Amino acid sequence: MPLGARSLLVSILNGELMKSSLIVVIERLQQAQNARDIEAFLACIAPDYQSDQPLHPDRGFQGPDQVRKNWSTIFHDIPDFHSELLRSAVEGDIAWAEWHWSGTRRDGTRFDLRGVTIFSIQADRIRWGRLYMEPVQEAGAGIDIAVKNITQGSPQER
Repeated sequence: MPLGARSLLVSILNGELMKSSLIVVIERLQQAQNARDIEAFLACIAPDYQSDQPLHPDRGFQGPDQVRKNWSTIFHDIPDFHSELLRSAVEGDIAWAEWHWSGTRRDGTRFDLRGVTIFSIQADRIRWGRLYMEPVQEAGAGIDIAVKNITQGSPQER
């Protein structure tokens, strides 16, 4: 095999290995969620983890202590928490994941979130995350009212 072709093949294989290793981290995170295993969950998180929720800027934080607090609360308050990884994609060291998180709260009401996370993964740990997870709204006014509210402001904003 010519040297140029060999270099290309090695580059492709390294890219595929990196891609699969990032997906493995996402799958480990999901397994920890479904096992409600906070230590396994935290093993996926880097010590300098930075969390951002662009739709809710006041919810950003840094460090695994807040991750432990948040997910310990979720695992306690939603004892049948279930995480479904719907789709994922990788580009460089960034992994995109589409999720459906569901379960039953202790008061018997449904917990149902869907959305996307974008994670930077380095050394088999999540360094930063951007979370776009929102509660599912089954009933609503429909798309026409939603577009009107987006373009003209909701009734509360008018």
